[in-house]
Amino acid sequence: MTAAAEERCELIQKAQQGDKQAMEQLVEQNSPLVWSVVRRFLGRGVENDDLYQLGCIGLLKAVQGFDITYDTQFSTYAVPKIAGEIRRFLRDDGLIKVSRSVKESQSRVQQARQRLVERLGREPRLSELAQETGMTAEEIAAGETACQSAASLDAEIGTDGFRLMDVYPAQDDEDSRVEQMAVKSAMEQLPEREQAVIVLRYFRDMTQQKAAKVLGISQVQVSRLERRAIEKIRKILSGP
Repeated sequence: MTAAAEERCELIQKAQQGDKQAMEQLVEQNSPLVWSVVRRFLGRGVENDDLYQLGCIGLLKAVQGFDITYDTQFSTYAVPKIAGEIRRFLRDDGLIKVSRSVKESQSRVQQARQRLVERLGREPRLSELAQETGMTAEEIAAGETACQSAASLDAEIGTDGFRLMDVYPAQDDEDSRVEQMAVKSAMEQLPEREQAVIVLRYFRDMTQQKAAKVLGISQVQVSRLERRAIEKIRKILSGP
């Protein structure tokens, strides 16, 4: 292993343990890699900087999921993660579709992960997933991100564990579909900036800090807009 590779592995390990400075250093070092992926998606009606931010989210997920003991290049695992995060965004906007082969890969990864969790009692490592599925790191990364829904109404956001669907809890699958439509209809009545904050926070799974960067405003402003929007949605759904 080269000195550069050893340094990268050390940074990844520190970042996985919560070292923010190491994470920031990895983002800085891998910025050219992110941009190389972003260039594939230019000209689709999304700002370059927005695509870059999405790519960085994919990079951060790659850092968290990478197994430094597995004999593979970090970039091999990171590129599909970066591209997958951007594809999720574009797919949910109706700009691209997920191929059948990638869906099948995602299904294999998901099933293998469930088997390993039951067997090991913990989340499996990348090397363990590779051994279980017979897939490469690149195929696993693509499968992990390709079919995840960016419209995460059930995701817990914020210190109080708030979920967007808590404003209108579902009783069964049919109710859930109707209620999701109701939430989205309520969102359409919000001012444009408040809609944007809700989409980035709950449908794109971004932190307030990431959403602030995308929107070009402060994190405090994002927090205020989010609280205001949630309160309005609650009032709209509760009726007159």
